[in-house]
Amino acid sequence: MDKSLDKDFEKKLGQMSPFEIKNELIKLAQKDTQKSSATFLNAGRGNPNWIAYDAREAFFLLGSFATQECKQVFTDTPGIAGSPLSQGIADRFDDFIAKQNGSEAATLLEGAYKYMTGHLGADRDELILEWVDGIIGDHYPTPPRVLKYTEMASQAYLAQEMGNRAPGDGKEYDIFATEGGTAAMCYIFDSLQANHIVEKGDKIALMAPLFTPYIEIPHLDRFGFDVVTISANPVDQNGYHDWQYRASELDKLRDPSIKLVCVINPSNPPSYRLSDDNLKQIVDIVKKDNPNLIVVTDDVYGTFATNFTSLMYALPHNTLCVYSFSKYFGATGWRLAVVAAAKDNVMDRLIARLPKDKRDDLKKRYSSLTLDVAKMKFIDRMVADSRDVALNHTAGLSTPQQIMMSLFALKCLIDTDDVYKRKMQAMIHDRLKALWDNTGFTVLPDPLRVGYYSEIDLMVWAKKIYDDDFAKWLKKTHNPLDVTIRMAAEKGIVVLNGSGFAGPDWSIRTSEANLNRSDYAIIGREVRSILDEYYNEYKASK
Repeated sequence: MDKSLDKDFEKKLGQMSPFEIKNELIKLAQKDTQKSSATFLNAGRGNPNWIAYDAREAFFLLGSFATQECKQVFTDTPGIAGSPLSQGIADRFDDFIAKQNGSEAATLLEGAYKYMTGHLGADRDELILEWVDGIIGDHYPTPPRVLKYTEMASQAYLAQEMGNRAPGDGKEYDIFATEGGTAAMCYIFDSLQANHIVEKGDKIALMAPLFTPYIEIPHLDRFGFDVVTISANPVDQNGYHDWQYRASELDKLRDPSIKLVCVINPSNPPSYRLSDDNLKQIVDIVKKDNPNLIVVTDDVYGTFATNFTSLMYALPHNTLCVYSFSKYFGATGWRLAVVAAAKDNVMDRLIARLPKDKRDDLKKRYSSLTLDVAKMKFIDRMVADSRDVALNHTAGLSTPQQIMMSLFALKCLIDTDDVYKRKMQAMIHDRLKALWDNTGFTVLPDPLRVGYYSEIDLMVWAKKIYDDDFAKWLKKTHNPLDVTIRMAAEKGIVVLNGSGFAGPDWSIRTSEANLNRSDYAIIGREVRSILDEYYNEYKASK
């Protein structure tokens, strides 16, 4: 028997993270495609196969201007120039842009500049100096939490995209620019523990299915959290998944001993945004029963949803929002994300109410940074903790990264017709349709479906297409991981096991971001063929 289909091998793989299983599946899939005419297809990771090129062109054009500015200071030695000067820099920028003959990059830069100075009230010379000095990267990030105008652009962007065009410019939130959403996750967990807000052994909740690291981090020995799972896995009365949370599941959060809840919205997988009813119930729970509950919401896929409202706007005082620029702009390699916290928030209040011994402990921890530790915001403590406090003065996301982040944000802020958003959503939905149409499975219309990922529960379709007896046989005779292994070993296709995301055991996760439409048609047909092959085995066993 092929090792790839050996049950002991499946059992061992099942103990690993799906992202580590993926590496084994890639080997199997590549081995299969070498033996056949099949094409190797990897739908196992959500790295997009598109980029927002205009913002990048604007970045490189800005870099050209910035280099010119530095060369004006001194060029006595070949290859060496000085730091840029602020006086008259905005006027020189205007002249530079005028000479670009209306190129796409210059148009975006000019629009971003006018939005910052006109709509957000940025000082002309200050802004251009931040852009130039930032893109050159010749100074430490100052302030280390985020550059002044990067924060301003990010606040406005989050108000538009996470707040469903919330009134104002998002200035009620503080921003911490981080090295991608993964760094943001680590910093949040570390600082919540370091500041005695959520301590080892405390009870937290995870809203499943969700991104695997949120499942794994709480079980590390240093945290050892008592985890309560709030599941969207059950099927409705018709046997379909709607991937929303039943009221009885969300009511678990009414327990005031639960100090923290983590949610991905829209979900990863199955890529559905929270319903208005779910949002309202969570708000009601916090107001009536658990006012100190901290909500960590990871909203990286929010820009792919229509009329999206994040918990950061539905429940601002209790929420830490993680937003990554990686997926929407095809920028996973840039490592760009923010943590947003309302200026008035429960984290700061909980720190102020700590018993004296713990406040004294924190005073000792942060006393090298400020004369009044009690007034130090939680989000600034995160910045310090990200560099073990002692290196706070060199903390922060690199300044060129922050300028790229600003340009991504401003690209969308000046796109008043949402052209980019509509193109992104249409592309994802087209791929989603190609996948599901070729499975032969029914996808019910649902305005909450985003479609960046699909979570396909084979057990649902085993019952609907065949019958309950077949589904029972399948559960009894096969390991759920057998589906992903067969897809790789026999079809040359990598998909991930949904169980690794706290999803249904017999579900698989596909990303609709990283392949072409025709590839998803192939994947859909092969998913169905796997189910049909199981059924043929079942009939033969009779």
